[in-house]
Amino acid sequence: MKIHLHTIGCRLNQAEIETMGRQFQAGGHEIVGDAAAADAIVLNTCAVTAEATRDARRLTRRFHRANETAQIVLTGCYATLAPDTAAALPGVARVVGNGDKERLPILIDPALPADADYDREPIAREAQPGSFGRTRAFVKVQDGCDNRCTFCVTTIARGVGRSRPLADVVAEVQRFAAADYGEAVLTGVHLGSYGHDLGRPAGLGELVAALLADTDIPRLRLSSLEPWDIDDQFFSLWANPRLMPHLHLPLQAGSDRVLRRMARRTSRAAFRALAAAARAAIPDLNLSTDLIAGFPGETEDEFSETLAYVAEIDFARLHVFSYSPRPGTAAARLPGQVAGPVKRERTARLIELGERLSLAFHRRYEGTIRPVLWESVVGAEPAGLRWAGYTDNYIRVMGVGPADLMRRVTLVRLSDARSQEMRGEIV
Repeated sequence: MKIHLHTIGCRLNQAEIETMGRQFQAGGHEIVGDAAAADAIVLNTCAVTAEATRDARRLTRRFHRANETAQIVLTGCYATLAPDTAAALPGVARVVGNGDKERLPILIDPALPADADYDREPIAREAQPGSFGRTRAFVKVQDGCDNRCTFCVTTIARGVGRSRPLADVVAEVQRFAAADYGEAVLTGVHLGSYGHDLGRPAGLGELVAALLADTDIPRLRLSSLEPWDIDDQFFSLWANPRLMPHLHLPLQAGSDRVLRRMARRTSRAAFRALAAAARAAIPDLNLSTDLIAGFPGETEDEFSETLAYVAEIDFARLHVFSYSPRPGTAAARLPGQVAGPVKRERTARLIELGERLSLAFHRRYEGTIRPVLWESVVGAEPAGLRWAGYTDNYIRVMGVGPADLMRRVTLVRLSDARSQEMRGEIV
């Protein structure tokens, strides 16, 4: 069977869709990059914003127009929260909620053995269509969340926190290392809670230490971490240069009053101290964050607090979202819902601030030399192929080089700073 896989949303969704790809390939199926050529189409959906749910519906309709004979299978958070609406979309043959997502390949092909060692070999080393053949492996180590942030629908869609056994994660990452992947990225809904449900309050630190000690993966990176899940001792792990100097700590707002309405378990003072400790321990740290504009009740003064605080912390990158009420969340019932035009204007101001901060961060590295892991060809020039890759501290770099750069790490002199990327010359 020819199967097209597509995902919307977070790195956890990416990790899940790539795991499905390995399972299908292990069962003899072919992953195809063109939905029009597929017998089955799997879409892993997101519901974190209203826009994400619209994307799920739009993509489903587009896939059906491209291939009316393919069976479309919807899974993920949108499919879990609105199964009847999802099932009514054109071409949808099956809706698989998050609770059954790990069994999805078997639901599509019951001939697949349930106890097969699907992870015995990662996705084939040659470039595969779609999202496969990457240099970075997204590794799901945890699912679900026990937080109760008032804006977030993920806890409803994903359930309580659940961690994978440490030995299983170590074995999977080592298999990626054996297949010449250059980097593993640990993902989860609430990554910092890894191990808590297993009775290990320091579980994430133990997992990172085990991966650095017991695998050969050249580079290890962490995805989003809630700021209250880590302490100063956690940063000592970065003494190992294989752990990349990049932290994504979602703040969501820079006003203590808004943070309380969000039920975020941090404050301006606590986050400021955490950022300072991280930078003291991790040289050249790229510190990024998430922000929500127009949360219910947000006044102009509170938004101004956020702008000033974000500039003070001096993040390297901002991921900005306009608040959208999610059904079933406490924030959707709060008074003082902010008007759409105001939310859009505040979102634009935060994005503009983020571009300035990112440009300033990149300019600090003009003329410096950093290691870059090359991961994709984006064009061609007379002098060679145009490659894209990332530095250890997660600066996107564009450079020209030979055809054999895929999954290689080379030293690169950085130049021509822009808000989204830099140029690089291999040295």
